[in-house]
Amino acid sequence: MAKKKNIIITCAVTGSIYTPTMSDHLPVTGSEIATAAIDAADAGASIVHLHARDPENGRPSAKVDDFMGFIPQIHQATDAVLNISTGGSSLMTLDQRLAPARHIAPEMCSLNMGAMNFGIFTLKDRYDDWKHDWEPELLNATRSTTFKNTYEDIDNILSDLGDGQGAKFEFECYDMGHIDTLGYYLKTGKVKAPLYIQFVMGVMGGIGASPENLMAMKNHADRVLGPENFEFSVLGAGLQQIPLATMAVILGGNVRVGLEDSLIMPDKQLATSNAAQVQKIRTIIKELGYNIAEPDEARERLGLKGRDKINATK
Repeated sequence: MAKKKNIIITCAVTGSIYTPTMSDHLPVTGSEIATAAIDAADAGASIVHLHARDPENGRPSAKVDDFMGFIPQIHQATDAVLNISTGGSSLMTLDQRLAPARHIAPEMCSLNMGAMNFGIFTLKDRYDDWKHDWEPELLNATRSTTFKNTYEDIDNILSDLGDGQGAKFEFECYDMGHIDTLGYYLKTGKVKAPLYIQFVMGVMGGIGASPENLMAMKNHADRVLGPENFEFSVLGAGLQQIPLATMAVILGGNVRVGLEDSLIMPDKQLATSNAAQVQKIRTIIKELGYNIAEPDEARERLGLKGRDKINATK
């Protein structure tokens, strides 16, 4: 029997989907995001996936200054891998989305493997009293916009941040076809193993969050990419976060939790912190008989360039 791999926990700290009205625990300011990421790392996350927000109103931001309001603090306080989003939000241009990663030159970036509908407008119907006018406006705007990630966009990101700065990628696959797209890039040599795939499940416009769909995605990735060429992680949105993360561990994968992906715990109560979700999945992982990967192990397995090679200063 093959030796069990230690489990890499990613924590996605704040994201751009949920808004301040939805939870008072959602980190908004640079100080809040830094504290949330540091606490998540202390709880066992070896990778922290980072977005920024306008510290005044919590709106998703791709401003370098907003990212640098927390990057130095996290880098100084932890040895976690800093994974910078290139997704931002579907309402941002590609240049806006890439600006933080171009400045920081991180070890790892996210990379969405296809253009798609990214519908979060249904969240608007759950609330009546908003803290900020931009919240329902942003949510509703996803009815008429597409999250743009063309082949040319992917090529540019790979060239700019990968070839140019040495970043590796969290390849976000929201549907089966995204795996085929990644297969094309592997076959043509534009990406190289080891790949780190994030199966993103439960976003409207992408594949649904179910055990059957997770099995299908894992089997399809094995066929298209070859199981020796990738590690995978699972992001289950909302209530499916912890169940699908548990299934990912059993299937030989890694996990992603955090308030970007779900504001709640398995008991349907609001999560009081990112660290609470990390602690929850860590407990499950340990009870299943697995150990948690430390950041340097994650770096070695994913072929990262090292924390000393990023720009973590203002």
